Amino acid sequence: MSMATIQIDIDDRFPAEKALKKFKRMCDAFGIVKEYRARTEYKKPSVKMKEKLENAEKRRHKTNSRTRSTKY
Repeated sequence: MSMATIQIDIDDRFPAEKALKKFKRMCDAFGIVKEYRARTEYKKPSVKMKEKLENAEKRRHKTNSRTRSTKY
């Protein structure tokens, strides 16, 4: 993973609340929060694979139910 710095320039005309909102959006865009959560605890490779397969099954089920409901 390449490290990119997130930098937000703030001056007197730029409110702190808006800067914080922009910072959070940038963190989501760069995937920092996701990476942090992934690194907080160790998961065995078998557990990761099981979760990945379960999520794929959920996605498949969700898309199948959407297509079935729109056909009729």
